[in-house]
Amino acid sequence: MQLTIDTQTDTYEQAIAAVQSACGVNPAAVTGSWPDAPALALRPGPADLSGEELWEGWTDQLLFDTVASVVPGARAVLRRLVELGGTASYHDIHDHFAGHPETPIPRGRIGGTLTSIRAVRRRVGPDNRADVLERDERARIYRIEPVLVEGLKRAFDLADTRPDLLRQDAGAGEQPI
Repeated sequence: MQLTIDTQTDTYEQAIAAVQSACGVNPAAVTGSWPDAPALALRPGPADLSGEELWEGWTDQLLFDTVASVVPGARAVLRRLVELGGTASYHDIHDHFAGHPETPIPRGRIGGTLTSIRAVRRRVGPDNRADVLERDERARIYRIEPVLVEGLKRAFDLADTRPDLLRQDAGAGEQPI
């Protein structure tokens, strides 16, 4: 038997269903016949995140929606800022991504990449004008509110578990980077 699963388009659930079907296994029938059958595990999703306000209207769910919707380069910059505790100089971010092996972003294009965050914020952010990422041009730093850093950690944990929920392509929104 040969089974092909496209990891770019098929969801985890579709892949499992295909394998079970190919093997002639009906999970509902099998677990239903067990006296102490464990419940079928459901994969975590954005609905599992808190809808309670963290700061200025931001919730864990809105932070995940932001992480999932931005272009991959902007997502990588957000992740790096979270790894650094929420604050980093322009220089540190530019140097990190200039030669990055997975997400190289030329020095002069970081700002263009980060426009994805602003565009997504207008669509999925809270109703007020609070940004997830603040840029201080005078001090030349990027800053994320500390309570949002914690929420973004939870969002990135879910993103690592469910990469199928993330925007994968650069799309037209990232031009120019």
